[in-house]
Amino acid sequence: MDYERLLCSTGPYQGEILRASDLKHPHKIAWIQCVGSRQVIEGGNSYCSAVCCTYTQKQAILTKDHDAGAECVIFHNDIRSYGKDFERFYERTEKLPGVRFIRSYTSIVKENPETKNVTIRYSTPDDGVKEEEFDMVVLSVGLNPPADVLDLAKKFGIKLNPHDFCNLNPVNPMETNRPGIFVSGGFQGPIDIPESVFSASGASSQIGELLDYRRGILSKERIYPPERDVSKEDPRIGVFVCHCGANIGRIVNVPETVEYCKSLPNVVYAQEQLFSCATNSAKEITDMIKEKGLNRVIVAACSPRTLEPLFRDTVREAGINQYYFEMANIREHNSWVHSKEKEEASEKAHDIIRMSVARACHLEPLQEFDLPVNKAALVVGGGIAGMTSALSIANQGHEVHLLEKDTELGGIARRIHDTLEGLDVQAYLRDLIRKVYQHPLIHVYHDTTITGATGYVGNFVTKVKSDRGVTEIKHGASVIAIGVDVYKPAEYLYGEDDRVLTHLELEEQITKGNEKVINAESLVMIQCVGCRNEERNYCSRLCCSESVKNALKLKKINPKMNIYILFRDIRTYGFKEDYYREAADKDVKFIRYEPEDPPEVKAVKDGGKSILKVSLPDYILGQKLEIDADIISLAAAVVPSSATKEVAGLFKVTLSPDGFFKEAHVKLRPVEFATDGVYLCGLAHYPKFMQETINQAYGAAGRALTLLSHDIVIASGSVCGVDENRCVSCGACITVCTYGAIEFYDTPQGRKARVNPVLCKGDGLCNTVCPTAAISLKHFTDEEILSQIDAAVPEEEIIQKIEAAA
Repeated sequence: MDYERLLCSTGPYQGEILRASDLKHPHKIAWIQCVGSRQVIEGGNSYCSAVCCTYTQKQAILTKDHDAGAECVIFHNDIRSYGKDFERFYERTEKLPGVRFIRSYTSIVKENPETKNVTIRYSTPDDGVKEEEFDMVVLSVGLNPPADVLDLAKKFGIKLNPHDFCNLNPVNPMETNRPGIFVSGGFQGPIDIPESVFSASGASSQIGELLDYRRGILSKERIYPPERDVSKEDPRIGVFVCHCGANIGRIVNVPETVEYCKSLPNVVYAQEQLFSCATNSAKEITDMIKEKGLNRVIVAACSPRTLEPLFRDTVREAGINQYYFEMANIREHNSWVHSKEKEEASEKAHDIIRMSVARACHLEPLQEFDLPVNKAALVVGGGIAGMTSALSIANQGHEVHLLEKDTELGGIARRIHDTLEGLDVQAYLRDLIRKVYQHPLIHVYHDTTITGATGYVGNFVTKVKSDRGVTEIKHGASVIAIGVDVYKPAEYLYGEDDRVLTHLELEEQITKGNEKVINAESLVMIQCVGCRNEERNYCSRLCCSESVKNALKLKKINPKMNIYILFRDIRTYGFKEDYYREAADKDVKFIRYEPEDPPEVKAVKDGGKSILKVSLPDYILGQKLEIDADIISLAAAVVPSSATKEVAGLFKVTLSPDGFFKEAHVKLRPVEFATDGVYLCGLAHYPKFMQETINQAYGAAGRALTLLSHDIVIASGSVCGVDENRCVSCGACITVCTYGAIEFYDTPQGRKARVNPVLCKGDGLCNTVCPTAAISLKHFTDEEILSQIDAAVPEEEIIQKIEAAA
């Protein structure tokens, strides 16, 4: 965390990486992983802190951004890049020039009193014990429970687990032992930001179940001042230039930029602000609009993606139409990408703001739409995620239509018998299914095929064919929870030899008491089958713990069985690390392999007995190992459901590069799609454990309830419109519109295109393909865009360049 602060533009050295001892730039930096984590020693924690590996990779990337010539060395045990897109992030870091990953335990030997450099001792399979000197060493310190956790637990009467985090209910990880008291975020255990966010949303949904009868009673409608008609006035533009702490101010000369803004046509006021998004700054903008008679406002700051709604609201507070607001992005588009070119960055800030001023002069007032909200919800997928989400929504008084493609509910959980922690999954599943069927507001559809999905936020229509016949379902929100499939291996003799199983098949055979399995003398488990490769460049997250679980079950039944787990990295993150250690203590042998030299499996005859021979190199012993196996279990990858692409097309949502559903924002909106009114949860989002699935299912329900609990939803005024006099009825616009917002209708002049503003999302595709320019996108008109282009390079500058070239 100290190094994180050094990297920050608001840190002690304004984002420069300096050693506190002598204020020198370190050019050779080491990171030591698992400090205080995965340690069964006094003062250490036996669990894995879950986030450190990826945080370190992020810091190495940022270090290289600061100093391209920096040498970064990461000393690690296992690399636990198990989250969504984390494997790609790991590969990106590993391929950077000057970055080394070294798998080794380390010790810090000494500090050089003259240079203040630090010497680290480590070992490698090839070179043995080595010593290397570094300018700086960063310790990846593990996560602890809150310092006052014992006092907190006593005050609230909640139980803690052996690690002093909250003791979780395995089937509801937001629930404590005290009814009405819920837990989310890091107090559940070491978790990353997305999991923290959807557990918080999930906790709020469960609170909503308890307090639904109070919903809306205490809320007050916000009243804005009457909107001033400024459409006939000459533009009076105010520009507010944000320092964004030091994110912008450290690179861009903000005071000089403010003075430049004052010289621009139609700008009557300009000032700088430390943080434009702060409450006091927003009030300052509102006050200046009133005091100076401003009728256009530009905030030169960060990306509009997150804060544009806040600034639009600020403009409304001053009685100005919110579409008179314009945002100039001088952070992501400028200071963050030109940190080493301060003078040029200031010039570019001038250019960006000048373009925004030109556009602001042509802005027009627009009105948004109030749309009624259908109070029912549609949940697609009847696994644990779908059922949990459906129950939470129904428990808050909303009708739910639950669609399941199979003849029975349960999804992939029907193949899982217990968790690593010992939960009886089938008993839990039966209870969950019973609650769903008994709930009067949940309508279950089996053998379902979705034949059509239309509509818009608050008013969707989904057509389905199921055991109920053909049905047209009207609903206000949709939750996508269609689950996943399991990779069918084409390697290691799977499908050719019945002694080669997947890990789920192994679990089923253990549960059935198959004597060939439980009485085997030797069993080999091979990890990462079908993933962490070119075709599927992601970690399936669940497999390491599933293999450890099966190994422990077999050791309990048959302690003499020789069990080998062949792995690349063991990713038993969080509290699951304790079970990994338990397996090692029970003589389960863990042998690492590299992807370029994977295990080989052959069926051979030995003394008349057919055995499976597994061979692989052992990097510790420095020789080839051969293992005779009675049974082989393959940790087959979790892959997107075969229905994913079809469902994505129906509900107009996007997919990640790996084929899972892509959330609107990985950290800020992890249970929402970019398509309004459509939410996601469960394994369809990315592989995750049952507790994480339940967290996210409640989180999706919580976000859906923020829509369904309102009578109306507001739609953007930035939509397309058609000039019928120019329309030639070619249909190009209808073809490219993915939202079905355009259709033909008959007029006295013939067939013409018409845009349904309620369905239109303002993406502008129709605008670009129209051959006669009959369609325009409000708030992004040709006049507005062309004025920016003209302002980007002034005419006199173009003339000078032409003359110079001549």
